[in-house]
Parts: sequence; structure tokens; C-alpha cells
Amino acid sequence: MEFAAFILAAQRGYHQSADSVIRNSIEQAALSEQAGFNTAWFAEHHFNNYSLVPSPLMMVAHCAGLTRTIRLGTAVCVLPLYQPQRLLSEIGFTDIVSNGRLELGVGSGYQQFEFERFGVDVDEAPTVFSEYLDILLKGLNQKIFEHDGLYEKIPPTAISVRTIQKPTPPIWIAAGSARSMGRAYRDGHNLFVTAFHNGLDALGTLRESIEKAAAAEGKIAKDAKISLLRCCYASDDEAEIDSYLDNARFQRRLSEALHQRRQQSEDGYLLEETPTQQDLSFQSMRENLPIGSVNRVIDRLLEEINVLKPSQIAIQTQLGDFHQKTMLGQIELWGDKIIPAVNKSLGHAAGMAE
Repeated sequence: MEFAAFILAAQRGYHQSADSVIRNSIEQAALSEQAGFNTAWFAEHHFNNYSLVPSPLMMVAHCAGLTRTIRLGTAVCVLPLYQPQRLLSEIGFTDIVSNGRLELGVGSGYQQFEFERFGVDVDEAPTVFSEYLDILLKGLNQKIFEHDGLYEKIPPTAISVRTIQKPTPPIWIAAGSARSMGRAYRDGHNLFVTAFHNGLDALGTLRESIEKAAAAEGKIAKDAKISLLRCCYASDDEAEIDSYLDNARFQRRLSEALHQRRQQSEDGYLLEETPTQQDLSFQSMRENLPIGSVNRVIDRLLEEINVLKPSQIAIQTQLGDFHQKTMLGQIELWGDKIIPAVNKSLGHAAGMAE
């Protein structure tokens, strides 16, 4: 089982400077390599405090110089907000400076707040995404490519800075619908999925959706790698756990508001955190998620892996204003105890099944 750190780089308030948020995120990525994580993922968002990373490729390029082995990925590049021709060169450049360690995650985006400030219609995002992904695949696979589509018309064009990984870096699609899952299986890409703060039932439903999407394309679920984005935290300190859950709920509240186009801000930047009907109690979150003692987290992860059968667990390591030194200790704990124990159990189970 692969393990990843998912780094959102959120800012919960003005008590956190942008400088500290970004530097904390970089420190988490570097420590994740030392702890034995396979990948560090960086989000992309704009114009408010939900996430301070405007370019995950820039984060990958920077962290490539601070690390040697960990894979570094974009989760995700929001394709409708890019000019695909330029993005192709930036992908090639980033793969070169990372010595072929780039994992390329892409998605259509969902936040109207961002789209309207780029002059892009968020309601057209799925169709723009589909065409722009077509362009990326042409540019990555062909020395000279051209495109004649609804949104872009590109004459024969060469990308001078090309990826080390051939034919392309691994491509991941943020898959929240049957359409995006189907595209991933049709083209041979990987999937990002999440069950948010829900439990095993939601993971079971998600697995059924994945299997159905794969079958519709004449594939089986294991033909694609699946990364599960998950809030996880191991501790015997109740206050620590409550702080992590509080920050996880903060992030979910902002994401939900942005998704439903009802974001509010008194100053035009800092989003207001408001309770919603989707909120879960801390107790419900503890029951649903791999949260609690080390043994509880290990046991719950094994249950979730058995239900969803992912290839990777991507742990939310950067949430709101959670204490940085405490989170660094958590990353080390996963490397020392949780990751080895999970992989040992999975290896034992595989051996028993043979």
C-alpha cells in the first residue's frame, strides 16, 4: 500500500501569515520523504484562504530540490484555468527538474469564486476539462501536435521542454462523477477519490461506483490506481484529536460553501466559517474516520482498504491552523509505526490468501 501526504496549505485566519503557511507545507513534504511516504500532493486554489498554493507545479519544482526519492504531485491542476499549450511546457520542465518524479493530477475544478475571476464559466468546466486533457495528451505523446476544438484551435506545434517519463508522467483524474471515472478508465489514467468525513458505508458505495464505471469501459477496477484522500490522525491526546477534527471540519465547511456558491467574506478575502447541515459531530467523525489510538487507526485503515481496495491512502496533513510541530510529529509517527504495521498486515493477508 502506498501512502501520501496531501497538503492543502490552508490559512484559517490572519494569525497565520502566507509565508508561514507555505513554509510549513514545504517542511511537511520534506519530512514525509524521511518518514517513508511515497508521494506528496499539492492542491491548487486561488483568491482566498481556502488554499494558498496557486501553482502545484511550482511547489513540485521547489520541493524537488529539497528531496531525492519521494514522488511529487499536483492534486490537482485545474485545467480550465490554464492555457494548455503553456501548461505542457511547464509539465515538461517540472518533470525534468524533479528527475522524473512528477505525478500529474488534473481536474475540472468546482469553485465559481475562482472561475469568475479568471473569466471562465464554471458551468462549462467539465467540457473545457475534457478538451484540454485531449490537448495535453496530444502534446505529451506527439512531437508535433495540432488541435481543432470548441475552445482551442492550435496549429502544428512543438513543445521544446518534454517530460523525462515516457510516454507521460502518471496521470491522475479527480473523479467525483461517473463521467470522470469513465474518462480515467477509458484513457488508462488513475483516480483520486474521497468519501469526505463519511464512513465505511460511503466507501462501499464509492467502490460500487468505481466498479460500475470501469465495467462501462470494458475494464475492471484494478486497471487503474486509486488514491483515497482521507482525514486520519493517531493520538491518545484527546485535545490533539479534537484540534485536528476541528480543523478538518473547518476545511469541509469552506469547501462546501465554495462548491455551493454561497461563500461569504467580510473583507473580500478571508472566508467566513459557518456551520452547515453537513456538519458531523466530533464523535461521528471519530467513528467514521481512522482517528484515535495508533491501534485504532491501523485497524480502521485495514477495514477501509478491504472495502475500497485503493492503491494509495493520501492523508490530510495540512489542515487550517493545526499546530505545525504536532503535525510533524504525526508524520514521523506514521513512518515509525502506522505505515509499517499496515503494510505488514496486508502482506500477511496476501500470503495467507496464496
